[in-house]
Amino acid sequence: MERILLIGSGGREHALSSALLRSSSCEKLWVAPGNPGIARDAECIQLNVSDHLAVARFCLKNNVTLVVIGPEQPLAEGLSDALREENIDVFGPSQAAAQLESSKGFSKDFMARHHIPTAPYRRFTSAQHADALTYTAQHALPVVVKYDGLAAGKGVVVATTHDEARDAVDMMYDGVFGSDGIVIEGFLIGHEASVFAICDGRDMITLAPAQDHKRIGDGDTGKNTGGMGAYAPAPLVTEAHLATIRQKIVRPLLDGMREEGMPFIGCLFCGLMIDGDEVNVVEFNVRFGDPETQCVLSVLDADVAALFASAARGELDASTVRSTHVGFACNVVLASKGYPDSYAKGLPIIGITAAEIDPQVTVYHAGTSEQDGELLTNGGRVLGVTAAGDTLADAVGRAYRAVDKIEFHGKTYRKDIAAKAL
Repeated sequence: MERILLIGSGGREHALSSALLRSSSCEKLWVAPGNPGIARDAECIQLNVSDHLAVARFCLKNNVTLVVIGPEQPLAEGLSDALREENIDVFGPSQAAAQLESSKGFSKDFMARHHIPTAPYRRFTSAQHADALTYTAQHALPVVVKYDGLAAGKGVVVATTHDEARDAVDMMYDGVFGSDGIVIEGFLIGHEASVFAICDGRDMITLAPAQDHKRIGDGDTGKNTGGMGAYAPAPLVTEAHLATIRQKIVRPLLDGMREEGMPFIGCLFCGLMIDGDEVNVVEFNVRFGDPETQCVLSVLDADVAALFASAARGELDASTVRSTHVGFACNVVLASKGYPDSYAKGLPIIGITAAEIDPQVTVYHAGTSEQDGELLTNGGRVLGVTAAGDTLADAVGRAYRAVDKIEFHGKTYRKDIAAKAL
């Protein structure tokens, strides 16, 4: 039986905590710091996750058998390494392996070394502002400008004019996200999809493919966000595509990471572009994605705690998974007015109980807080309304009916999640 500490506080972690609590092998779950939605079912604790020693002490004192790290920042800061030094099992990659997400340049160089299909690119250091401008001015359009380091899903600009590209380069060199340099790459044509692979350093299990909706507005218009909704399984990803992803992307990555002395243990997020039979990597993340996780775990029939534990111990157990996809799921994100720019906080939320009267609906908390028993908005992405169904149309219909029952001032959401698939 597993005694689990889950790190994180968003919608992804709410979905992870629900899946872990459904697992017959989960004896006890703590979440640090969690959120009001997670606190309904799990014990939320205040723990400074940047203080690696404090996290390790908590684990040792409470006989924690497994730590699951949700967000990218603690992984990039080396929390996994610190816990493993204390012989604590961790579902999450080392700091070295986390460079696949924490540095776009590292990731692109790794893919080039190991012949993993991706867009042509060139990376520029923090001292090469002028060189980046010159290169961008001569690049074919559209051109993609990416901040090299972590940027909360917002460090990518697809420029359709050279003026837009120049502005994107200038913005990233102005220190909006930091001083990690940039990557400039060619534009890939096709349809985006996400595939999660549960990895133990050597072997993998791929979960149901999903499709995210990054832009704030219907029809994929407006600014990029952390994600405004998702659905799974995504029909555009066929079994043939999944075989290609396993053979030409995940397998060479696992082999390459192991050869280079940083075996990948945890959830590998493959952000993909699919055009006919061709599959290219847009980006790798080193943890579950948000909002795809809410859908992928909704259709997964598995003992998730046992699955993660087996991966963490280097002995991936496929028998923990009964089916990677049972039915369909749709997640609609309810955001604050003004997101992804400035927005108000502390606005009352009502209607979640009414929305969850449908047993197929779960409302995952992302940016919420509680004060004097009242639920309030506390972030850009506030809630993820997720519904399961026998068909995709059924799941989408249930999700939007639930969305209509929830209210807070300035509630913002897309009305076309999964429309492309339907």
